Amino acid sequence: MRDSARDPLDPSRFPGGRRAFHALRQLQQANIRRQRTRAYFAALEAATVAPIWEQKGIIQIAAEQAAKRARELRSAGQLPSFPPRVVVSRFLEQVERSVQASSDLIEGDRSTIMATQVRSRYQYIDNFLNSPGPTTDPDFVPGAPTIASLEASKVLVIGAGGLGCEILKNLAMSGFRDIHVIDMDVIDVSNLNRQFLFRKDDVGKSKAEVAAASVMSRCKDVRITPFNGKIQDKDEEFYMQFKIVISGLDSIEARRWINATLVSMVDMENPDSLKPLIDGGTEGFKGQARVILPTLTSCIECQLDMHAPRAAVPLCTLATIPRQPEHCIEWAKIIAWEEHRKDTVLDTDDPEHITWLYDEALNRAKEFNIPGVTYQLTQGVVKNIIPAIASTNAIIAAACCNEAFKIATSCNPYLNNYMMYTGDDSIYTYTFEHEQKTDCPVCGNLAKTITVNPKHTLQQFIESLGERPEAQLKKPTLRTESTSLYFQSPPSLEEQTRQNLMKKLSELISDGEEIGVSDPAFTIDFKFKLVFQT
Repeated sequence: MRDSARDPLDPSRFPGGRRAFHALRQLQQANIRRQRTRAYFAALEAATVAPIWEQKGIIQIAAEQAAKRARELRSAGQLPSFPPRVVVSRFLEQVERSVQASSDLIEGDRSTIMATQVRSRYQYIDNFLNSPGPTTDPDFVPGAPTIASLEASKVLVIGAGGLGCEILKNLAMSGFRDIHVIDMDVIDVSNLNRQFLFRKDDVGKSKAEVAAASVMSRCKDVRITPFNGKIQDKDEEFYMQFKIVISGLDSIEARRWINATLVSMVDMENPDSLKPLIDGGTEGFKGQARVILPTLTSCIECQLDMHAPRAAVPLCTLATIPRQPEHCIEWAKIIAWEEHRKDTVLDTDDPEHITWLYDEALNRAKEFNIPGVTYQLTQGVVKNIIPAIASTNAIIAAACCNEAFKIATSCNPYLNNYMMYTGDDSIYTYTFEHEQKTDCPVCGNLAKTITVNPKHTLQQFIESLGERPEAQLKKPTLRTESTSLYFQSPPSLEEQTRQNLMKKLSELISDGEEIGVSDPAFTIDFKFKLVFQT
């Protein structure tokens, strides 16, 4: 019979399990560089994760796990050949001395212990937060206050697709603890090749809900709140609660909407009303990340001409001799929709609208024996989506999350303000400051100047607004200070102003006159100054 009074493995020698755990953590930090004990610390870490530590003495569990791990490593030739029990005994004697010397830890409770354990997961990130560096912000406060600020930062992620999945994962592993995600889409089988948070069994389920549950199952200390719906369904009060907004959208219209909303929220007397917007986007091997401080820096509307609309297919081709599946889809969008659903504004984010266009395009394709029309292609053509590449998504998502981390902690200067990446011909990145425009319809105060041909009709001008890179308005309603030029809706006003469509611009407005333009896709009005060509 062994002498329990002398046996260092006897758990009765360690009545304070919690105190012993704190001591073990202290020893871990002190001995992390000691090669022989590293394996034991890993075993102790694994042993304390399970909730069995309260039913069974933690020291006994640690001893068993450490001895088992030591035997495995010794068999693999990774440890010197000595009895593991002897090493464990010496180690636990250190624990006993540390426990006796650490009386201030007696009051430690389970929540404190678990918090200590969770924080150790971010020890490498904490290296940036526990000490200042050569480029840290002058207001940076190293240590606990900054870590607490990071954990308390409430972040909204818009989109749970290719970029959104990467962004959610990165945020959770960067120390953010309170994350919200909004997406209106459901999971399609075509998403599975790059949206890694989803599985085959998830097809048909909400992207936001599945993505949130997937990340939380891996990061137990992170809370992600999903919202299944449109960003347009949320009011300013909803967006006001967040510290940072990160956009991973695939739609220019949605980007413009959230940009205008965040700009309109800014109250100069309330600094908390300014919500930094970090926007990421990818197109095949290309991508961009940008940091927008509403009203202070260049916004998405300022940069709109960098996202020129896709070249249009001649209407005669669409109407008479379509040759490609894309022509059939464009026909459904431009011609069939106007014929059958003229009074309904086409919403490219509405699954019912996309399904209707797909059915019409499919029937058109069958008529001309054109294969290849699918729901995914219809969605891509209508929303001008270029197929995504998973590695590009990962690069851009990493850039966005790094900027969020820097904004939340002030540990390093954040991007000012545009980074573009291209990988289609070797690898190239370029960072520059995009200037804010005084004639920006969202964050500026001047009307944007547009040069027009005075001989063109109002109908031609309206069509050009959808093609101009600086406008991209598809359903505009126009008016001057004194009269209404054309209303898209309601039908009664559209009928009253329809006669102006065939009139020349020179008959309706004067050279240099300002007009107001609204579009149902946006919450703001646009101002344009029309200058006649000479």
